Amino acid sequence: MKFISALFVIFILIISSYPVSAHGFGERYDLPLPLSYFMIGAAATVAVSFLIIGWFFSQSLNDQKYWTLNLFSFRYVKIVLKFFSFLFGVISVALLILCIFTGFVGTQEPLDNFSPTFIWIIWWVGIGYLVALLGNIWLFTNPWLILFTLLDRRKSSDPILKWNQKIESWPALILFLIFAWIENVYSGASQPFHLSIFLIIYTFYTFTGMLLFGKHVWLNNADPFHILFGLFSRFSPTEIESEISNCSKCSSDCLIQSRCIGCLECWEKSEPKYRKLNIRFFFVGLTSGEKIKTSVMFFHITALATVTFDGFAETPVWIEIQNIIWPLVNPLNLNNSSVITSLGSVFFPLFFSVIYVSICSWTSKISKGLISTEQVSKTFVFSLVPIALAYNLSHYFSFLIITGQNIIPLISDPFGFDWNLFGTKNYVPNFSIINARFVWILSVVSLVVGHIISVYVSHKIASRDISSNKLVIKTQIPMLFLMVFYTAISLWIIAQPIVE
Repeated sequence: MKFISALFVIFILIISSYPVSAHGFGERYDLPLPLSYFMIGAAATVAVSFLIIGWFFSQSLNDQKYWTLNLFSFRYVKIVLKFFSFLFGVISVALLILCIFTGFVGTQEPLDNFSPTFIWIIWWVGIGYLVALLGNIWLFTNPWLILFTLLDRRKSSDPILKWNQKIESWPALILFLIFAWIENVYSGASQPFHLSIFLIIYTFYTFTGMLLFGKHVWLNNADPFHILFGLFSRFSPTEIESEISNCSKCSSDCLIQSRCIGCLECWEKSEPKYRKLNIRFFFVGLTSGEKIKTSVMFFHITALATVTFDGFAETPVWIEIQNIIWPLVNPLNLNNSSVITSLGSVFFPLFFSVIYVSICSWTSKISKGLISTEQVSKTFVFSLVPIALAYNLSHYFSFLIITGQNIIPLISDPFGFDWNLFGTKNYVPNFSIINARFVWILSVVSLVVGHIISVYVSHKIASRDISSNKLVIKTQIPMLFLMVFYTAISLWIIAQPIVE
């Protein structure tokens, strides 16, 4: 508690030495009020929401069931969705092949090649929004899964090797850290040829793993995107539900509250009449409170930490940190900036993990042993998802809306050969479609709403293990402290980018 409080005081002292600046948008936007006012107001809003949720919604939080509507109960819906699933699957595979070929054959100018814009903006940023706002479409549009399923002609689907359960999902976490390093540090990340090499390596990695261990075992333990998009989809208003009799044979712990939700393996094994595609309320999928693997817990924390570091790396404080560390790494005769950024990309997940586990330990002590530190850590991590999505929206929205327009001319000329296949070659991106003021307001609203939702999710999870509402409220004080703290940090990061 003292350690975390000290960090908060130090942070306030640091940011107080910097003037209010614009959101990194290519233009300056002077905030109508001092940044500290926004930070205090947002933090206070989150704190007030804690009181409201804790005292006025305590009774309803104990209910573990939520409303659903099976879309397959409507005539022709299954046929229509099956058609679109097939269509988008074909398009997904075609896009993968196109990205590989444009990198090898097309121009090596990143802005004139289809691959960099599609991979880093349309796919990486866009797919995260889609699975959170619509549902886990990645389950049915993953091109590697589609291709492997088509090419795998073995009569027996039994894996060649058995996955060691002690390994858990650490391979997925390691690969995600590598992916984050490529995105945030590697200077050749936007080079089309390099991207094609990465796609070939990842294809070989995925196909080999699926062949040896089985496709579902591999996806659930070693595929970072399957795990990440599955996590984000818990926020979405749709879910797939399967026949629970298959769960005992499933490679993942998919049985939640006597229902099998979101498991592709059980979905494929179930008879069509037992498959459901449900509509539900947003974010109720985060409140199940099931205990997850340690590796998956740290994967979730790392996903939040890496996108936070991506934003923090654009602040004046990071520049000062680099200046301090620079003389220490200079004797190595390496790219000092890359080395320092690499250290930061590793330090941030470790720092976030220490803070999170400390908060969970504090929560466990308050519960008087009703829930252990391990149990708190592995169940309450879902309450961080709305925060991650909110920060993702704040950090990447302008990038997707403005820079993402480059995909329009590239559709007609993917290789940079001066083609005009669909008549969009001469499209000029509209950089004034949104401005810094709009993005700042969106950032404030999304971060505050995201943290309020996280408060609700955290209360909902706690109420499953603790019957006393008074004790539930007490145990949530540490998590509230963390959320208020992160609200302030997020707003400061969003408001302090470097305008080049």
